[in-house]
Amino acid sequence: MDFTEIALLRPAGLVNSPAFSHVAVVPAGAATIYVGGQNGVDADGKVVSDDIAEQSNRALDNAVTALAAVGATLANVIQWNVLFVDGVDLQAAYGAIGPRLGAAAAEAGAPPLVTGARVAALGVPGALIEVSAVAAVLPA
Repeated sequence: MDFTEIALLRPAGLVNSPAFSHVAVVPAGAATIYVGGQNGVDADGKVVSDDIAEQSNRALDNAVTALAAVGATLANVIQWNVLFVDGVDLQAAYGAIGPRLGAAAAEAGAPPLVTGARVAALGVPGALIEVSAVAAVLPA
């Protein structure tokens, strides 16, 4: 395997999903970017809505803002971690942000790794979703 490029892999023998990859390789010299948990909150830290779709879009918008601060985009994300409060409508959440994530995966050439979990509550009262990410950018 050539470790000079960022690679997102779906090895034979593992489920071949268009939604996620299983392995990421980040070569030496690439910048690795960690985006801490982002909720569906505005710039003042207020939850934007009690609707999971709106919160999902805002959480993703916040992650985009964090990535942009260091010159990265959604296409540079190699791993998403997504926490949902138990009982939320997962179809509504993923349905709201799926097209944007799909476009980013198409731009990257493969989907990122994804870990999702249901939790009893999040640290921000009223938050229904929290996303964090790891991104990688090769030197220009």
